[in-house]
Formats: sequence, structure tokens, C-alpha cells
Amino acid sequence: MDKTSGPASREEAPAHTLRLAHRGDSRVAPENSLEALVLATGIAGCDGVELDVRLSRDGVPVLLHDASLERVQGRDERVWELDAGELRPAGIPSLAEVLAALPDDAFLDVELKGDGHGAATAAVLRAALGTAPQRAVLSSFEPETLASMRKRLPGWGAWLNVEDLEAAVLTTAADLGCTTVCCGWQAVTPAWIRRARAAGLDLAAWTVRQTRTFDRLAALGVVACCVEGAALDG
Repeated sequence: MDKTSGPASREEAPAHTLRLAHRGDSRVAPENSLEALVLATGIAGCDGVELDVRLSRDGVPVLLHDASLERVQGRDERVWELDAGELRPAGIPSLAEVLAALPDDAFLDVELKGDGHGAATAAVLRAALGTAPQRAVLSSFEPETLASMRKRLPGWGAWLNVEDLEAAVLTTAADLGCTTVCCGWQAVTPAWIRRARAAGLDLAAWTVRQTRTFDRLAALGVVACCVEGAALDG
């Protein structure tokens, strides 16, 4: 079933800035784990989660931010060196498993990492969330990945992730059919909010760790913030 009630129009400040748990609540469980993501959705004031998707050796979409398992799982393999069945005991769930476990009203920022996302990733997303969800978006730092996935999921909203803001970023996002540019929170200013809206785009921000920073960005008019730590609790 398609999820409903997405973020506000780009023509005015959003009535509510989405608070998205960055890789879940890593204070209580490893980032991008099923437990961290589900527990984050139970936090009062948390609207949903941001999660990172890569492909296993056998082409299954799984949740992992880094290419390597070293930082989080303490193993030196790369994600593409192991099948999904080998990754699961290490605490790396499949995308399908996570989507089935998350509440229907949670907003999902599905960030696509690495190369090769195509039919398999699209099929999992379509089966779980439908063809035109309003409570889920695709995001990526890689324009080519967004372009490829939007051909497979044309009804999905898309966010272009960037380190910093410049005019070319807004042009790229608009050309891709994105609704939003998601940047490092330090780059967000009233002037960039105005420039983005003039291009028909919203701004979102990552990664916010202090409540006062979230409140300032919300007042400026960002549509969403990826948050962690103290900012998760509002």
C-alpha cells in the first residue's frame, strides 16, 4: 500500500520539518540494524528514519553505510564479497526485512550507496511501498544512481544528497526531477532556501546532533533533518 501525507509544498515553509533518525538510533543498537531502525520509530517526535542500502554479492539490497564491514561489524570483508545470507548473522539485514518491520506511518529516506542498483532494488521497494509513496523517498549522492532508479520508479520522490551547495547542484537536482536537495546542515542559509525554492526545490539537512540546530533549521524552512544523538529526542 502506498504511504500518504508527505512533506509540504516547496512554495512556502513546511508546516512541519521531518525529524529522521540517521541510520536509526545508534545509541541503543548498531547503525542500520533492524533494532536501531525500529526503536527509532518509537521515539516521540521522530517522524521516520534514514537508511543506507548497498548490494550483496548475490545482488540482494542490504543495509550498510560503508563499503566495508570493518567500522561497525569489526570484520574486514567488503559487502560485495558476501551473500545476503552471510551478512545477516553479522547484523546486516536485507532491505525487504527492514521495510516489513517498520511502521506504516514512518517516513523513509532510502539512501542508495554504491553501483548496480537496478531491478532488484526497485522490486523490493515497489513491493513494500508501492509505485508512488508519499512517505518515502529515494536519495543518493550519485546522480547516475538516481537517474537509473527514477526510470524504474518514476512515481517516487527523489532527493539529491550533496556535501555543499552551489548553483550547479540545484540545476542537477532539477534535471533529475528531484523534489529536494539534502546537504550538510552548515550550508543551509536563508539565501539558499530562497534559491532552492526559485528552482522548484526544497532543502533538507544532514546530520544534526543538537536540538537547537534542528530548531534553527526548521525555522529557516528545511523540509527534513537527518538527526542523531540528542537531536533525536527533540
